[in-house]
This record gives sequence, structure tokens and C-alpha cells, in this order.
Amino acid sequence: MTDSPLRIATLSIHTCPLASPGAKKTGGMNVYVRELSLELGRRGHLVDIFTRYQDSCAGHARQQSFGQGVRLFHVPAGPSRYLSGQEIYDRLPQLADSILSPTDGESTNYDLIHSHYWLSGWVGQKLTQAWGAPHIQMFHTLGLMKNRVALSFEEREPEIRITTEHDVMRAADCLIAATPAERIQLMWLYGADMRKIRVIAPGVNIQTFQPIDIEQARAAINMPADSRMLLFVGRIEPLKGIETLLRAIALLREQSSDYLSNLWVAIVGGDTDPDEAEDMELQRLKTLRQELGLQDFVIFVGARQQEMLQYYYAASEAVIMPSYYESFGMVALEAMACGTPVIASEVGGLAYLVQDGVTGFHVPDRDPAELAGKIRLLLDNTELRREMSLAASKYARQFAWPLITDRVVDVYKDMVARQRTA
Repeated sequence: MTDSPLRIATLSIHTCPLASPGAKKTGGMNVYVRELSLELGRRGHLVDIFTRYQDSCAGHARQQSFGQGVRLFHVPAGPSRYLSGQEIYDRLPQLADSILSPTDGESTNYDLIHSHYWLSGWVGQKLTQAWGAPHIQMFHTLGLMKNRVALSFEEREPEIRITTEHDVMRAADCLIAATPAERIQLMWLYGADMRKIRVIAPGVNIQTFQPIDIEQARAAINMPADSRMLLFVGRIEPLKGIETLLRAIALLREQSSDYLSNLWVAIVGGDTDPDEAEDMELQRLKTLRQELGLQDFVIFVGARQQEMLQYYYAASEAVIMPSYYESFGMVALEAMACGTPVIASEVGGLAYLVQDGVTGFHVPDRDPAELAGKIRLLLDNTELRREMSLAASKYARQFAWPLITDRVVDVYKDMVARQRTA
């Protein structure tokens, strides 16, 4: 086919790409949708993003442009308050109908549909049936993988999610996996057709995330010049393993009474208006912090915009990702792009992304003692940290969004060409 501009319908139903990462149900997927769309727009493609209107969208127009060739549509479906996945699922037919019947009368002549997460996948199925456009799906996280690491019934994903993921995998024209590990999970856990799966890692904005002078970074976040910081960035939920980090810091203090005298741990993430589950986890962690005597060392600072995260990364000795499951780990990539080593659980995408002993360290998940040992090794060895910093920023550049977008566009063109031939 020719290199004529593509018109792309992008579905991010449950979360708006303009929301702050780390807030309610926002994270790497939001960054992925926003950055990919902006890069596609810069290349002359036309991208329409559809998301459910909710309170976190307040201040944004129902339809707005936020980049060359990129439009964002906030589609009403149910109350504007935060809804659980099940509550959104019950309103997906209404949402799909709204997308199929635009109030402005504009033609919905899209070349392809790219949906993100299982809820968007359901809508993508309905749109491709109506429009005849090829459907490309990326899940970002998998329900069955989350259930494998769940510690309680409340943490398990609903059966309707698992069923929908199976259905979407069978119906979609193409599945994009973030890592080879996720490709195996799609085939092993869901029986997905291996011929449909393309492995393309997410990217990183190396203009935003790049090495910054540490003194400048510390000043930007009002950090004392004589202190050192460890950083966690992400949602406040059990599978992120924040409890393991707190227990590791408590072990460090036990090993040396004055070891934490100039060290503090910043937990970046959480919402100013958390839902019940997130609020319970935040309160549980604050209680644990008190029980471990860490209230002077560990602070919860809430979500931060991308523009501020670069300073937190650059001001940190290391970013800690003690997750029980990560499909990829965008935070690790952003941190490395800033030249910050990452100590991460050897799970999912983190096992693939973090190079053990080169750009950071791998540790077993749920192992505070091993995590404490790696933290201490990095804090005590300035030269090792410097070498890892240089290696991390160099390694991250191969994930720059222009390079990743090249690969995504190749998939788009292939799918469109196949559709036109058929």
C-alpha cells in the first residue's frame, strides 16, 4: 500500500490518556496511548482517541485536540464518578453505540482500530463489526496473570474479564505483546494464535526523560541537598509490592542505627480521591510504616505529572520496583532514561527490561532481605551507581518513541493491506 496517512481509532475506555500516572487506574498505559498518538500525529496520521467521560476528565472538553492530528473524545456512559471494571463493562454497549453514532454527524471512516485493555477490546470488537476495519489489541495487563499473584479473593479479577480477554484474543486481527514473556503468556494461558502476536515494547520520551544534574533535580522537588532518596512510582495497590519495600527499609535500619540518617523513601502515586480498595491499601501501608517505625523515612507524596517525574527520577539513588507482576514496567524505562538504576523484582516485563548487574538489579519478589541487600550495595558503591547510570541511559535510548512507532506503523500497514486484499 502507499504511504498515505492512516486514520486510526484508538480506544482507552477506562482511563483518560491525559490523567496523571499513578492516580486512580492510571499508569503506563495512559503514557503509552498519549505518546504513541502524538508520534503518529507528528507523522501525518490522524488519531481519534475514545475514552469514557469521568470526574477525572473535569476541565477537559468533551472533544479536544492535544497534538497535531490527534483528537480526544470523552464519551458519556453512566455516571461520571469512578466506576469499577464490572460497572464499566455493564455500560460498554451504551458507549459503543455512542461512538458509532457521533452527534456531529462526522463520518467514521477509520482504517483500523487499536484498543488498549480488556474493556476497550470488547468495544473494539463491536466497532470492527460495524466498520469492517482491522482490530489490533494490546492488553497491558492480563487477568489470569494478576490472579496468579493475588493473595486474597478481593484481589482476584472478575470472571467476566477472563472471558472477555479470551473472546477478544480469538476475534482480534492482531495482538501486540510488550515482551516475549507476554507473548508466551498469551499462548500458554489463553491459547492465543501465535501467528497473530507481534512483540513490540512500549517506548519512552527521551526528550522528557533524560539525565539531569542531580542538584537541579533535587532543587526542583525541594529535596535537601545533603540527603539521598529512594523512589517508588506507581499505583497504590497490593501487587505493586510496596510492603516489601517498607520491610526492606526496616531491615536496613536494623543493620545500622544511623544508616537511614540522611536517606528517605518517596512513594509517588495514589489519588487525592481514592476508591475504597486503594484507600484501604494506602491506610494499610501507612499503618505498617508506623509499626515499623519508618514515619521519618518514608513519605507518600501522591501522583505527579510526567513533567515533574523526571526530577524525581534524576534526584534518586535508585528506583525500586518490588512488584509481584508487571507486564512491562514503563516506570523502569523512564527511570533508566534519566540515568537512574532500577532495582526490580524478576517478574514479567521487569525481568526482560532491567539488565541485572548492568542497568540495575533483579531481586526475587516478596523478599525484603534480598531487596535490602541490593539497595545497600548500590548506596555504598558510588562507582557502581555511576556505571549503572551511564549504562541505563544508553540502553533506554533504543526504546525512543520514534523507533517504537516505526514498528507499530509497520503492523498497522500490514493489517490494512491484508484487509484490503481480503
